[in-house]
Amino acid sequence: MSQEAFNGLVTIMDELREKCPWDRKQTIRTLRQMTIEETYELGDAILEEDWSAIKEELGDLLLHIVFYSKIAGEQGQFTINEVISGITEKLIKRHPHIYPPEEGMKGLKEVRSEEDVKQNWEALKLKEGKKSVLSGVPRSLPAVVKGMRLQEKARQVGFEWHTADDVWKKVAEETAELEEAVAQQSSEKMEEEFGDLLFALINYARFLKIDAEAALERTNKKFINRFTKMEESAAGQGRQLSEMTLEEMDAIWDRIKTEES
Repeated sequence: MSQEAFNGLVTIMDELREKCPWDRKQTIRTLRQMTIEETYELGDAILEEDWSAIKEELGDLLLHIVFYSKIAGEQGQFTINEVISGITEKLIKRHPHIYPPEEGMKGLKEVRSEEDVKQNWEALKLKEGKKSVLSGVPRSLPAVVKGMRLQEKARQVGFEWHTADDVWKKVAEETAELEEAVAQQSSEKMEEEFGDLLFALINYARFLKIDAEAALERTNKKFINRFTKMEESAAGQGRQLSEMTLEEMDAIWDRIKTEES
Protein backbone atom coordinates (compact mmCIF):
# COMPACT_ATOMS: atom_id res chain seq x y z
CA MET A 1 0.00 0.00 0.00
CA SER A 2 1.33 3.42 -0.93
CA GLN A 3 1.54 6.14 1.70
CA GLU A 4 -0.93 8.17 -0.37
CA ALA A 5 -3.51 5.36 -0.45
CA PHE A 6 -3.19 4.75 3.30
CA ASN A 7 -3.47 8.44 4.10
CA GLY A 8 -6.58 8.57 1.92
CA LEU A 9 -8.20 5.82 3.99
CA VAL A 10 -7.30 7.60 7.24
CA THR A 11 -8.77 10.84 5.90
CA ILE A 12 -12.02 9.10 4.95
CA MET A 13 -12.21 7.62 8.45
CA ASP A 14 -11.76 11.08 9.93
CA GLU A 15 -14.57 12.45 7.75
CA LEU A 16 -16.92 9.55 8.51
CA ARG A 17 -16.31 9.92 12.22
CA GLU A 18 -17.17 13.61 11.99
CA LYS A 19 -20.08 13.60 9.53
CA CYS A 20 -21.79 10.18 9.56
CA PRO A 21 -24.24 9.54 12.45
CA TRP A 22 -23.64 5.78 12.37
CA ASP A 23 -19.84 5.98 12.33
CA ARG A 24 -19.85 8.70 14.99
CA LYS A 25 -21.92 6.47 17.30
CA GLN A 26 -19.58 3.46 17.22
CA THR A 27 -17.38 2.41 20.14
CA ILE A 28 -14.74 -0.30 20.49
CA ARG A 29 -17.43 -2.51 22.04
CA THR A 30 -19.98 -2.03 19.25
CA LEU A 31 -17.28 -2.73 16.66
CA ARG A 32 -16.07 -5.91 18.37
CA GLN A 33 -18.71 -8.31 17.04
CA MET A 34 -18.51 -6.83 13.56
CA THR A 35 -14.74 -7.33 13.60
CA ILE A 36 -15.21 -10.97 14.58
CA GLU A 37 -17.70 -11.43 11.72
CA GLU A 38 -15.31 -9.81 9.24
CA THR A 39 -12.54 -12.12 10.41
CA TYR A 40 -14.74 -15.18 9.84
CA GLU A 41 -15.69 -13.88 6.41
CA LEU A 42 -11.99 -13.64 5.60
CA GLY A 43 -11.56 -17.19 6.92
CA ASP A 44 -14.31 -18.43 4.59
CA ALA A 45 -12.72 -16.68 1.62
CA ILE A 46 -9.35 -18.26 2.44
CA LEU A 47 -10.87 -21.75 2.64
CA GLU A 48 -12.50 -21.18 -0.75
CA GLU A 49 -9.25 -19.69 -2.13
CA ASP A 50 -11.40 -16.86 -3.47
CA TRP A 51 -8.74 -14.20 -4.04
CA SER A 52 -11.22 -11.51 -4.98
CA ALA A 53 -13.12 -12.06 -1.72
CA ILE A 54 -9.85 -12.26 0.24
CA LYS A 55 -8.89 -8.82 -1.09
CA GLU A 56 -12.28 -7.39 -0.15
CA GLU A 57 -12.29 -8.88 3.35
CA LEU A 58 -8.73 -7.70 4.02
CA GLY A 59 -9.92 -4.22 3.13
CA ASP A 60 -12.78 -4.54 5.61
CA LEU A 61 -10.39 -5.62 8.36
CA LEU A 62 -7.99 -2.81 7.53
CA LEU A 63 -10.88 -0.37 7.89
CA HIS A 64 -11.60 -1.79 11.34
CA ILE A 65 -7.97 -1.32 12.37
CA VAL A 66 -8.11 2.31 11.28
CA PHE A 67 -11.50 2.70 13.01
CA TYR A 68 -10.25 1.39 16.37
CA SER A 69 -7.17 3.58 16.09
CA LYS A 70 -9.32 6.64 15.36
CA ILE A 71 -11.44 6.01 18.47
CA ALA A 72 -8.27 5.41 20.53
CA GLY A 73 -6.83 8.70 19.28
CA GLU A 74 -10.00 10.55 20.29
CA GLN A 75 -9.60 9.15 23.80
CA GLY A 76 -5.91 9.96 23.99
CA GLN A 77 -4.83 6.31 24.02
CA PHE A 78 -2.83 5.80 20.81
CA THR A 79 -2.73 6.63 17.10
CA ILE A 80 -2.58 4.51 13.94
CA ASN A 81 1.07 5.54 13.56
CA GLU A 82 1.81 4.11 17.02
CA VAL A 83 0.06 0.87 16.02
CA ILE A 84 2.30 0.59 12.96
CA SER A 85 5.43 1.52 14.91
CA GLY A 86 4.56 -1.02 17.60
CA ILE A 87 4.23 -3.97 15.23
CA THR A 88 7.37 -2.88 13.35
CA GLU A 89 9.41 -2.83 16.55
CA LYS A 90 7.95 -6.16 17.66
CA LEU A 91 8.84 -7.87 14.37
CA ILE A 92 12.41 -6.60 14.56
CA LYS A 93 12.78 -7.68 18.20
CA ARG A 94 11.22 -11.11 17.57
CA HIS A 95 13.55 -11.89 14.64
CA PRO A 96 17.06 -11.56 16.12
CA HIS A 97 18.32 -14.06 13.52
CA ILE A 98 17.67 -11.36 10.90
CA TYR A 99 18.11 -8.11 12.85
CA PRO A 100 20.95 -7.56 15.35
CA PRO A 101 19.56 -8.47 18.80
CA GLU A 102 19.29 -6.01 21.63
CA GLU A 103 21.25 -6.45 24.84
CA GLY A 104 19.61 -9.10 26.98
CA MET A 105 18.19 -10.87 23.96
CA LYS A 106 21.28 -12.93 23.22
CA GLY A 107 21.65 -16.57 24.09
CA LEU A 108 18.72 -17.68 21.99
CA LYS A 109 18.70 -20.87 19.97
CA GLU A 110 20.58 -20.71 16.66
CA VAL A 111 18.00 -20.65 13.88
CA ARG A 112 18.18 -23.51 11.43
CA SER A 113 14.50 -24.22 10.83
CA GLU A 114 10.95 -22.92 11.18
CA GLU A 115 10.68 -24.69 14.55
CA ASP A 116 13.74 -22.87 15.86
CA VAL A 117 12.10 -19.55 14.93
CA LYS A 118 8.92 -20.51 16.80
CA GLN A 119 10.85 -21.58 19.91
CA ASN A 120 12.83 -18.34 19.96
CA TRP A 121 9.59 -16.39 19.48
CA GLU A 122 8.12 -17.97 22.63
CA ALA A 123 11.37 -17.47 24.57
CA LEU A 124 11.43 -13.80 23.62
CA LYS A 125 7.84 -13.30 24.75
CA LEU A 126 8.75 -14.72 28.16
CA LYS A 127 11.73 -12.35 28.32
CA GLU A 128 9.31 -9.50 27.57
CA GLY A 129 7.30 -10.36 30.67
CA LYS A 130 4.78 -13.00 29.64
CA LYS A 131 4.25 -15.34 32.60
CA SER A 132 3.23 -18.37 30.55
CA VAL A 133 3.76 -19.58 27.00
CA LEU A 134 -0.03 -20.11 26.92
CA SER A 135 -0.89 -16.53 27.88
CA GLY A 136 -0.99 -15.37 24.27
CA VAL A 137 -3.91 -17.64 23.36
CA PRO A 138 -7.12 -15.54 23.38
CA ARG A 139 -9.83 -16.79 25.74
CA SER A 140 -12.54 -16.07 23.17
CA LEU A 141 -11.06 -18.24 20.42
CA PRO A 142 -13.35 -21.02 19.13
CA ALA A 143 -12.62 -24.19 21.10
CA VAL A 144 -11.11 -26.19 18.23
CA VAL A 145 -8.78 -23.36 17.20
CA LYS A 146 -7.89 -22.74 20.84
CA GLY A 147 -7.02 -26.42 21.29
CA MET A 148 -4.72 -26.26 18.27
CA ARG A 149 -3.00 -23.10 19.51
CA LEU A 150 -2.53 -24.43 23.06
CA GLN A 151 -0.88 -27.58 21.72
CA GLU A 152 1.35 -25.59 19.37
CA LYS A 153 2.41 -23.30 22.20
CA ALA A 154 3.22 -26.22 24.51
CA ARG A 155 5.24 -27.82 21.74
CA GLN A 156 7.62 -24.85 21.64
CA VAL A 157 8.93 -25.69 25.12
CA GLY A 158 9.23 -29.42 24.42
CA PHE A 159 5.92 -30.60 25.91
CA GLU A 160 5.11 -32.82 22.97
CA TRP A 161 4.44 -36.42 21.99
CA HIS A 162 7.25 -38.18 20.15
CA THR A 163 5.27 -39.78 17.32
CA ALA A 164 1.83 -39.81 15.74
CA ASP A 165 1.45 -43.41 16.97
CA ASP A 166 1.82 -42.19 20.54
CA VAL A 167 -0.97 -39.68 20.00
CA TRP A 168 -3.21 -42.31 18.40
CA LYS A 169 -2.77 -44.49 21.48
CA LYS A 170 -3.94 -41.50 23.53
CA VAL A 171 -7.00 -41.21 21.25
CA ALA A 172 -7.78 -44.88 21.91
CA GLU A 173 -7.30 -44.35 25.66
CA GLU A 174 -9.66 -41.35 25.69
CA THR A 175 -12.21 -43.26 23.60
CA ALA A 176 -12.26 -46.05 26.16
CA GLU A 177 -12.69 -43.54 29.00
CA LEU A 178 -15.61 -41.92 27.17
CA GLU A 179 -17.24 -45.31 26.66
CA GLU A 180 -16.85 -45.97 30.38
CA ALA A 181 -18.46 -42.61 31.22
CA VAL A 182 -21.34 -43.38 28.86
CA ALA A 183 -21.86 -46.71 30.59
CA GLN A 184 -22.04 -44.87 33.92
CA GLN A 185 -24.50 -42.33 32.45
CA SER A 186 -22.74 -39.46 34.20
CA SER A 187 -23.47 -36.28 32.21
CA GLU A 188 -20.60 -34.35 33.74
CA LYS A 189 -18.13 -37.19 33.20
CA MET A 190 -19.32 -37.77 29.64
CA GLU A 191 -18.79 -34.12 28.79
CA GLU A 192 -15.32 -34.17 30.35
CA GLU A 193 -14.23 -37.32 28.54
CA PHE A 194 -15.74 -36.16 25.25
CA GLY A 195 -13.68 -32.98 25.56
CA ASP A 196 -10.55 -35.02 26.29
CA LEU A 197 -11.20 -37.14 23.20
CA LEU A 198 -11.66 -34.08 21.01
CA PHE A 199 -8.43 -32.59 22.38
CA ALA A 200 -6.56 -35.82 21.58
CA LEU A 201 -8.01 -35.91 18.05
CA ILE A 202 -6.95 -32.30 17.48
CA ASN A 203 -3.46 -33.31 18.61
CA TYR A 204 -3.49 -36.25 16.18
CA ALA A 205 -4.59 -33.95 13.35
CA ARG A 206 -1.66 -31.68 14.17
CA PHE A 207 0.76 -34.59 13.88
CA LEU A 208 -0.77 -35.43 10.49
CA LYS A 209 -0.26 -31.76 9.52
CA ILE A 210 -4.02 -31.31 9.19
CA ASP A 211 -5.79 -28.12 10.23
CA ALA A 212 -8.49 -29.55 12.52
CA GLU A 213 -10.68 -26.46 12.21
CA ALA A 214 -10.47 -26.45 8.41
CA ALA A 215 -11.12 -30.19 8.29
CA LEU A 216 -14.28 -29.86 10.40
CA GLU A 217 -15.47 -26.88 8.34
CA ARG A 218 -14.94 -28.92 5.17
CA THR A 219 -17.14 -31.65 6.63
CA ASN A 220 -19.74 -29.04 7.67
CA LYS A 221 -19.90 -27.73 4.10
CA LYS A 222 -20.10 -31.25 2.71
CA PHE A 223 -23.00 -32.03 5.05
CA ILE A 224 -24.81 -28.81 4.09
CA ASN A 225 -24.38 -29.59 0.39
CA ARG A 226 -25.60 -33.19 0.68
CA PHE A 227 -28.49 -32.32 3.00
CA THR A 228 -29.63 -29.55 0.66
CA LYS A 229 -29.54 -31.97 -2.29
CA MET A 230 -31.53 -34.45 -0.23
CA GLU A 231 -34.20 -31.78 0.41
CA GLU A 232 -34.28 -31.00 -3.32
CA SER A 233 -34.61 -34.68 -4.18
CA ALA A 234 -37.53 -35.05 -1.77
CA ALA A 235 -39.18 -31.93 -3.19
CA GLY A 236 -38.82 -33.44 -6.66
CA GLN A 237 -41.00 -36.29 -5.41
CA GLY A 238 -43.52 -33.82 -4.04
CA ARG A 239 -42.52 -34.64 -0.47
CA GLN A 240 -40.70 -33.15 2.53
CA LEU A 241 -37.97 -34.86 4.53
CA SER A 242 -40.18 -34.77 7.62
CA GLU A 243 -42.64 -37.05 5.75
CA MET A 244 -39.99 -39.66 4.94
CA THR A 245 -38.69 -42.55 6.98
CA LEU A 246 -35.05 -42.65 8.02
CA GLU A 247 -34.52 -45.53 5.57
CA GLU A 248 -35.86 -43.44 2.68
CA MET A 249 -33.65 -40.52 3.59
CA ASP A 250 -30.62 -42.81 3.94
CA ALA A 251 -31.26 -44.16 0.44
CA ILE A 252 -31.25 -40.63 -1.01
CA TRP A 253 -28.15 -39.74 1.00
CA ASP A 254 -26.27 -42.80 -0.26
CA ARG A 255 -27.25 -41.99 -3.85
CA ILE A 256 -25.95 -38.43 -3.49
CA LYS A 257 -22.66 -39.75 -2.06
CA THR A 258 -22.32 -42.16 -4.98
CA GLU A 259 -22.98 -39.39 -7.50
CA GLU A 260 -20.32 -37.19 -5.87
CA SER A 261 -17.71 -39.93 -6.06
